Parts: sequence; C-alpha cells; structure tokens
Amino acid sequence: MIDGFKYDLRIYVFVNGINPLRVYVYKDGLARFATTPYAKPTEKNIDNLFMHLTNYAINKESENYVQNEGGPNGESGSKRSYQSIIDLVETNFGTPAAEMV
Repeated sequence: MIDGFKYDLRIYVFVNGINPLRVYVYKDGLARFATTPYAKPTEKNIDNLFMHLTNYAINKESENYVQNEGGPNGESGSKRSYQSIIDLVETNFGTPAAEMV
C-alpha cells in the first residue's frame, strides 16, 4: 500500500525472443489506486468496491477520485505514473528500484 491505499501496477513489456529470452520493459507504466483507504475486509466493508478494487472504471465514479495533475512524473492522484512509484521506492528504501528486480 501507498499512503494507506491499495494499488496495482501496469507494467508493459515486449517479449522479443524466448530462446534466448529477451524482454524489454517499457519505462512508462501506470499505478492505479483505490479511492478509499484500505481496511481489512469485514462484513461491513466487503462490498466497498472503492476500497478493495483498483479498477479505473470503478474508481472514476468515486467522489474521492483525484485526477492526476501533479508534477512531471505524475506523482499524485488516483492514477499515477510508474516512474513516480519507482521514485517513491528509491526515496523510502535508498535502493535504486532497478536493482530490486
């Protein structure tokens, strides 16, 4: 989670060969965020799709949906750039994210 919200990453790859394996990772993916802070599922919140799902089609209907207007790397909003997540990992853990793969 980031800032208490569930998220998923959309990372786009191109497989150019199997033997030898050649995979290219596109540097500009997406992070999609739920629009309600996450809480462990209970009988009372299990139906809260805005909390448990990160689908854009669902969360764009939430009153908490935030259009991305931030910075050069899209580091704010309910839909953020992949690079903003990489930058966050590097800032918080001090390790270049590329080395974590």
